[in-house]
Amino acid sequence: MDKVTIGLIQAKHDVHGGEPVAVHKATAIEKHMKLLKEAKAKGAQIVSFQEIFYGPYFCAEQTPRWYEAAEEIPDGPTVKLFQEAAKELGIVLVLPIYEREGIATYYNTAAVIDADGTYLGKYRKHHIPHVGAGGGGCGFWEKYYFKPGNTGYPVFDTAFAKVGVYICYDRHFPEGARLLGLNGAEIVFNPSATVSGTSEYLWKLEQPAHAVANGYYVGAINRVGFEQPWNMGEFYGQSYLADPRGSIAAIGSRDEDEVVVGDMNKSLIREVRESWQFYRDRRPETYQELARL
Repeated sequence: MDKVTIGLIQAKHDVHGGEPVAVHKATAIEKHMKLLKEAKAKGAQIVSFQEIFYGPYFCAEQTPRWYEAAEEIPDGPTVKLFQEAAKELGIVLVLPIYEREGIATYYNTAAVIDADGTYLGKYRKHHIPHVGAGGGGCGFWEKYYFKPGNTGYPVFDTAFAKVGVYICYDRHFPEGARLLGLNGAEIVFNPSATVSGTSEYLWKLEQPAHAVANGYYVGAINRVGFEQPWNMGEFYGQSYLADPRGSIAAIGSRDEDEVVVGDMNKSLIREVRESWQFYRDRRPETYQELARL
């Protein structure tokens, strides 16, 4: 099957940050379940949600109550629920949630579920930012909530394509993007939560560059809107699918809940890799300084 239809779901978070964690999760899960069914109706075969889809971007503050949002993977209720949905709809799903391992170890993680509902594995975000964003003491305070990932750069052989995952801030680092390609990825999803400002112009620059450098598709997903009470900035949406030539195959709006649907074509991956032989012409024996410096 050369042609595969990709669905990228971007959405506002509708609950004020002061509400209980359980309210955030229940409201967002209900919304995303409806959007997942809409994606199926539009023909999507592989779908990705945005980073920590079932809540606000709570890393704007440093408050321990958000640890309540974390679940075990794959045994937590959210993964189980969406395993059933993936099986019912026949959709491969990239499900980014807040993971708890053991008593109190936390990761920013995406579970990958196959079209028959099978849990295939997970990717844990490697690069964890911890910086102020400017207004009102808000920031990207992720080291307060997440340990750096330790699962490597797995690629999941799903019913429709070989899928890799890179989460949000990871996109600034080309090394992992290359490893995902070398591990066999045909498409890499980057579920994100990023606001307007210094990173916006990079949004449509870095990830098409990863697609070109590695000869695969990239699905970039960003949430939309303003989240109260933090007002850390506008989540500017514009989720998109980039092809191996760096062209934007489909893109969403800046400010609307949306299912962005586009087609990937594996024959284009082969064509690009045969004409731009970046993997063949690598010189890994010269890269030792990368690990040393």
